[in-house]
Amino acid sequence: METSAMLSIFKETQALLDGHFKLTSGRHSDSYFQCAKVLQHPEHLGTICSAIADHFRESGVDTVISPAIGGIVVGTEVGRQLGVKTIFAERKDGRMTIRRGFSLEKNERVLVVEDVITTGGSVAEVMALVEAAGAEVAGVGCVVDRSNGTVRLADSQFSVISLEVHSWPAESCPLCRNGVPIEAPGSRAASPSPSA
Repeated sequence: METSAMLSIFKETQALLDGHFKLTSGRHSDSYFQCAKVLQHPEHLGTICSAIADHFRESGVDTVISPAIGGIVVGTEVGRQLGVKTIFAERKDGRMTIRRGFSLEKNERVLVVEDVITTGGSVAEVMALVEAAGAEVAGVGCVVDRSNGTVRLADSQFSVISLEVHSWPAESCPLCRNGVPIEAPGSRAASPSPSA
C-alpha cells in the first residue's frame, strides 16, 4: 500500500494528530501518530502488520520482541502472521527489561517491532537486551518511521510509513516558545513545557 493511502487511513481513524506533543523520546512535535487508534481496527491491523511480516518472512525469524506499550499489538500481530513466538520488553525503574517469564535463547533470531520510531531509543534498548541474551537481531520493523530513514538501527530495517515529521528538543521547541499547550498522548507522561 502506498504511503498516501496509508496516511489516509491514519487520518480517517484519527490516528494522525496535529497540535503540540511530547513524544516518548522527550522531543516535541507538531504531529503525533497515535497508532493505537488505527490498530484497533482489525482490518487495518492486519494490513499494516502484513507489510512488516512479508518484508521479514524469509529472514529466519524465531521470535518477535517489541517495546511496551506501543509495540505490543504490532509485534503480536507480526509474530502471528510469521507463526513465531512474540514477547515484549518493558520498563522497570526506568530501564528496559525482559520480564514476565519471557526469555531469549542463544543464537535465536529476533525481529524487533515497534509502532513509531522517532529517535530509535526504545528500539535500541530492546536490541541491546536481545544481544545481551546471546540472541541475534534479525531486523527492525515499524509502522511509522518519523525520521524518514535517517535513524538506522539495523542493516535490515523496514517501515510501513517513512516520512520526515518535525520534532525538536524540548529546550528549543518553537511551540513552547509560543505558549502552545502541550499534550503527551503516548505511554509516558509529559512534564510541563518550558513556557509553563
